[in-house]
Amino acid sequence: MAAELLRFDNVVAGYGALTILNQLSFTARAGEITLLIGPNGAGKSTVLKTLFGLLAPRSGQIHFKGNAVGGRAPAQMLRAGVAFVPQGRNLFPALSVRHNLELGAITLPPRDRASRFAEALARFPSLHSRIDSQASTLSGGEQKQLEIARALQLRPDVLLIDEPSIGLSPIVNQQVFALLRTLADAGTTVLMVEQNVRAALGVSDRVLLLEGGRLMLDSPAATLLADPDLNRVFLGKAVS
Repeated sequence: MAAELLRFDNVVAGYGALTILNQLSFTARAGEITLLIGPNGAGKSTVLKTLFGLLAPRSGQIHFKGNAVGGRAPAQMLRAGVAFVPQGRNLFPALSVRHNLELGAITLPPRDRASRFAEALARFPSLHSRIDSQASTLSGGEQKQLEIARALQLRPDVLLIDEPSIGLSPIVNQQVFALLRTLADAGTTVLMVEQNVRAALGVSDRVLLLEGGRLMLDSPAATLLADPDLNRVFLGKAVS
């Protein structure tokens, strides 16, 4: 069994007077894809934002690599090895692919930037052919690849990714999910929020079901995908 990398212990967090995470506890293991599912408002995206430091926990503890990190700023989490690809498009649309990638590496020491840039293009050859194109002219799938490539230049230990399939065709969805699986197999821990549950389960190791900001189910992804009763409850219909 892979080593535990991340732990939430009774974390409470929210926005203003609204509480979203209600004493949430869970773990994520190194080199695995952990999928967060649940109804709208269950707290899935709030988990990622709280871990990355965009939202401070009101109480409880967040541990990463054995260190308490709850309340740290995003810049500190980046340095600690956590990268975040938010929901939607988060590029500089008027800038080229090259400049978007260069901005993603701006926190790196100058001596590392060229090699990380080359590494990103080697992983995403379609971006190499569009290197001087404006980001706004890329297809939806290429834009998502650019967001992921930009984050991976930091060689994060953990990649947080929120709804990667939004606006993408089924074929591009498969490519993005396959990429995440490849990253996890190479040692990057992935914490993913995704509404396309059936497809995401196929590449995930574990699934956490949230409801009302609490953990309702922690299961191997393959078990949930293969069990007709669980599929009726959580996915709406049995596996055909």
